[in-house]
Amino acid sequence: MLTGDANDEDVSLFDAEEDAGKRSKKTSVKHPVASFFHLFFRVSGVLVYLLCDIIGVSFIASMVTIILLLSCDFWTVKNITGRLMVGLRWWNQVDDDGRSHWVFESRKGTEKQVSDSDSRIFWLGLIICPILWLISSFSTLFSLKIKWMPVVIMGLVLQGANLYGYVKCKVGGKTSLKNVATNYFSRQFLKQALSKQEES
Repeated sequence: MLTGDANDEDVSLFDAEEDAGKRSKKTSVKHPVASFFHLFFRVSGVLVYLLCDIIGVSFIASMVTIILLLSCDFWTVKNITGRLMVGLRWWNQVDDDGRSHWVFESRKGTEKQVSDSDSRIFWLGLIICPILWLISSFSTLFSLKIKWMPVVIMGLVLQGANLYGYVKCKVGGKTSLKNVATNYFSRQFLKQALSKQEES
C-alpha cells in the first residue's frame, strides 16, 4: 500500500517537473539574437530621429542613418524575425504575365513551436514603432519641420507594410482585413443590441 502511494507521488512529481519544463520552454526566449535585431533596428531608427536635433547631428547624416536603419529593419523583420519568432512569412510574387500576387504563409503548428516571449516581443515591436512614426508625422506636420516629412513617411510606410503583411498572415491571407474589422464591429453591435433588448 505504501509503495503504491510512493509511486503515485513519484509520478505526480515527475509530471509536475515535465509541466514546469514545458512552461519554462514556452515562456523563455527561443531566439534571443533575432529578438535583439527585431527591436534594435526599429528602436534605433526612432531614437536617431528623436535625438538628432538634440545631439546636433547634421540633417543629411541623420537622414541617411535613419533610412539605413529602416531598410535593415524592413529586410530583417520581413525575411528573418517573422519566420523565426512567430512562424509567419509574406512576400510579393510576380507571375509570367507580369501580375503581382501577395503571398501570406503561416507555419503549421505554430502555436506549439512559438514561445510566448518571442511572440510578445515580435508583436509589441511590430505594433508600437509604427504608432511612434505616426505620432512623429503629426508632430512634424504641426511643428512645420517639413524637411523631416519624407523621412517620417518612409518610416511609417516601411514599418506599416510589415505590420500589414504580418497581420494578414495571422488573420489569414485570403481574408480581407476590412472584412475582419467589419465582421468584428457588426458582431459587437449585434451583442450590444441584444443585451439592451434583454434588459428592457
